Amino acid sequence: MVALRHRLAERGIDRQLLLLIPAAVFVLLLFIYPFLYGVGLSFQPVEGGALGAYREFFTDAYLRDTIGTTLQLSLPAALLNVLASVPIAYRMRGRFRGKRLLTTVLVVPITLGTVLTAQGLLNFLGPTGWFNRTLLSTGLADAPVRLTNNYWGVFFSLVITGFPFAFLLVLSYLSGIDPSLERAAATLGAGRWQRFRRITLPLLAPGLATTFCLTFVLAFSVFPSAVLVGDPSGTTRVMSIAAYDAAYVRYDYPLASAVAVLMGLVELIVIGAVLGWRALLYTGSTAGGKG
Repeated sequence: MVALRHRLAERGIDRQLLLLIPAAVFVLLLFIYPFLYGVGLSFQPVEGGALGAYREFFTDAYLRDTIGTTLQLSLPAALLNVLASVPIAYRMRGRFRGKRLLTTVLVVPITLGTVLTAQGLLNFLGPTGWFNRTLLSTGLADAPVRLTNNYWGVFFSLVITGFPFAFLLVLSYLSGIDPSLERAAATLGAGRWQRFRRITLPLLAPGLATTFCLTFVLAFSVFPSAVLVGDPSGTTRVMSIAAYDAAYVRYDYPLASAVAVLMGLVELIVIGAVLGWRALLYTGSTAGGKG
């Protein structure tokens, strides 16, 4: 046993490394195997050859257009969440009275869930909701403004549910940037905007790229919001709905798997473009560091 331990140590394997085995088995069984199974299933349609499911997706405009619809929802929502998080997190990175309470208020949507958020939007922004009743009672509108069961209902839901994640991530990245760097620039005459643009933003860029990728993936897989506060058969028919319909309405599992694979490919393309932009913008260390 001791000899075996020495041989493993010579190869760089110790007891701590062996602790990764349960996690590796977990990932293999619950993530890698289902993914590979789905990819293989997408090449086994009933007819049309190995690429029949993919050919059906791209030749059917009703299916093909779901790519653009999903991107039109997820990209603006992710971008808005990141942009809104930066100034708020920048002001909250220091210590002040009430910081914990304010942070709690900002991240409360995490605890609500998608369904409860959608119900709140229907009650507030629906045709008979508080917002429209206020507009009608004050004479600002002659008819209810339609903000639900369309693109805007899903967009608002994605912003509400995605902002807490973006805010917490940006705040953690900003907290890791050494504040003495900005103080040194201030002693040299740099204004607040110059300090942010030339010091904080370049150091924050890797974190912003990572935050955007995570919030984009979260928004790209939208499903409940697109059904509850959207138009699932029209303007908000996203790729996840197309996959669900193929699997559980048409029972065409190869087509559903093909849609899922294409969702992953589109996400990888967007993430690759964002990470490439990050590499061009900033090539230094990704850690701001406090010491």
